[in-house]
Amino acid sequence: MAKLGKWTRRGFIGAGLVAAGALVVGVAIRPGDRTDKLEKYVAGEGEHLLAAWVKISEENVITAIIPHGEMGQGVHTALSAMLAEEMDADWEAMEILEAPAIKDYANFPLVREFIAGGKAVPGMVFDTLNGAMLAISKAMNMQITGGSTSVRFTGTGAMQTAGAAARELIVKAAAKDWGVPASSLRTEKSVVYHDGSNRSAPYGTFAAAASEMEPNIRPTLKSRKDYTLMGQSLPRVDIPAKVNGTAAFGIDAKVDGMKYATVMAPPVHGAKIEQVDESAAKDMPGVISIHNMGDYVGVVADGYWQAQQALYALDITFTTSEADALNQEALYAQYAQALDSGKRKVLHKTGDVTKAEAKAARIFEAEYTVPYLAHACMEPMNATAWVRDGVCDIWCGTQNPLGTKEAVAKAFDMKSEDVSLHTAFMGGAFGRRAMTDYVMQAVALSKASGHPVKLIWSREETTQQDHYRPAVIGRYRAALDSNNMPMSWESVFVHKMDPPEASLIPYAIPNQKMQVVESPSHTRLGPWRSVDHTQHGYFTESFIEELAHEAGKDGYEFRRALLSDHPRFVKVLDVAAKLGNWGAPLPDGQARGISIVESFMTICAQVVTVDVSKGEPRVLHVACAADPGLAVNPDGFTAQMQSGIIYGLCAALHGEITLEDGAVAQSNFHDYEILRIDRAPKIDTVIVSSDARIGGGGEPGTPPIAPALANAVFNATGRRMRSLPIRDVSVGVAS
Repeated sequence: MAKLGKWTRRGFIGAGLVAAGALVVGVAIRPGDRTDKLEKYVAGEGEHLLAAWVKISEENVITAIIPHGEMGQGVHTALSAMLAEEMDADWEAMEILEAPAIKDYANFPLVREFIAGGKAVPGMVFDTLNGAMLAISKAMNMQITGGSTSVRFTGTGAMQTAGAAARELIVKAAAKDWGVPASSLRTEKSVVYHDGSNRSAPYGTFAAAASEMEPNIRPTLKSRKDYTLMGQSLPRVDIPAKVNGTAAFGIDAKVDGMKYATVMAPPVHGAKIEQVDESAAKDMPGVISIHNMGDYVGVVADGYWQAQQALYALDITFTTSEADALNQEALYAQYAQALDSGKRKVLHKTGDVTKAEAKAARIFEAEYTVPYLAHACMEPMNATAWVRDGVCDIWCGTQNPLGTKEAVAKAFDMKSEDVSLHTAFMGGAFGRRAMTDYVMQAVALSKASGHPVKLIWSREETTQQDHYRPAVIGRYRAALDSNNMPMSWESVFVHKMDPPEASLIPYAIPNQKMQVVESPSHTRLGPWRSVDHTQHGYFTESFIEELAHEAGKDGYEFRRALLSDHPRFVKVLDVAAKLGNWGAPLPDGQARGISIVESFMTICAQVVTVDVSKGEPRVLHVACAADPGLAVNPDGFTAQMQSGIIYGLCAALHGEITLEDGAVAQSNFHDYEILRIDRAPKIDTVIVSSDARIGGGGEPGTPPIAPALANAVFNATGRRMRSLPIRDVSVGVAS
């Protein structure tokens, strides 16, 4: 990481300079004056930029500058609403601009909120903290969209503060101009009012004067009871363009003179290209050039179909290694050996598990397995690049524009300022588009061919060259007292990614120990929706259900008793149980299962109703209750719960990537299935509001669904589903 220099002590909320009567206000500590660096990227005629996140034009147009990408989660709507709320801005007249991929637009509030976690920071050091966070975020090239951080970190740490600071500056400027106390003014829909003199004027009138004033470093934010936008279901700003077909996704990019490319990497990850016989492909219609890039082969042609057919006509020889002999069974055997004899690292520990086991009436154990999972984005991996005259332009959908741009600059020995990245909507991401491999290939093929190149991966390449959710084995062990109640909880599992709290449990079990062992393989891994919560939600909520059964207790009541110290959990659990008609009779072959998981500061409980009468599980209904503290846009939050549930069900019912001879066996949707609309369940969602900090929405709906399904299947069949996916209810462990 870059060494942090000595920063000048400055207020972290800056008020803008003036150009043609326009004001721009943002949230930033300015280590020196960054105005010249930033304004050329986001300020048009009649606008001027000081810092970061909001600008006001002389025509009274307020633009929210959003440092997050839109991949279907509605983040542009939620974040702009958070800014508009505190600014008393006219929502109908707001505009949105996605922040450019430059270092000075690194998302330091996200880093600050992640590190500080909402802890109180003295005002005298707050600006210094922001300076340090800006330096760190620039060194990390932090402009990521993921981890359900957009609303809970950027929204609360940047957008609300920027809006409140901007409003305060406008009010001060109006008070000075009108010669009245600031306390006598009110604001509404981008207009300042002085009721005593019946005067009013739009915000833009005071932009110039406001920019010359010293801003409040920590403006007062509204109480939740005073919100008029946050907590309301506002129409998503990205939907109209997606409905009428004008929305621009990465795959829609067009550049004059553009050619098309596609690629093939070795089927065994980590292998190289040993030899390419081009004879059958080089003279095919439309083929421009064929490139052996060492770890993949690319074909550039006049059209995508031509490039793909030529690629398939190549005779490619790949290098070999010990990985070629690895299949899924051998991988799981490797993991089991690591769990048996590998070095264990303790992640979390409370009490003394060893002493509890010595006093136990008996020990109960279970082992669970989850497979590799692909991201299965509907829009295949793609990027368009044009390298010429020492500069590079890139058009793509990416979850980390700044990180991608800087990675390209470093890889191709270019100056950062000579690489421009133009963002687009993402047709699915779920962690996959946080990676840079597909962008690097587009740049390399443009440079090698001398043409602007649109690279499109085939569905097969998209499936077989993914960065997968890891396959994991988890072993769980509990010491039970004479009443079969748990005295201890011990887990050990293979692989740890993020977040570190994923393996924690909320239950009042006094002695706990969570451990990990590492057992690496050659397969590429990456973040998958809800990251480690996806496997640990399944492990934890399956094992707690088994403990309930051992104690002779109902799963809902058992959880409720062990969560009595956590009233938010109890309330969410109760709402889900009521919504799912817990305890009501069902026809033969049907049953319900329940689970509850906290992830990304949101507590989510789900009740699944399943029908197993035909031998395969069919989910009929999902009742979902979630407490995110406050849902900024309830319709959007509900949609994310539904999305997370469907995504999790795809994995729980079908998702499985397996290795054969070291390579991924699945290739397309025929053998890596997703849930079709005719099999999708009815989903009911209740948002449980609380006074907790605002939590995430994009990921918390996914972790509870697999264990709720597995528990429902047990209640219907008496068989424990200790491995995913659940395709056949007859293969579980009989209890």
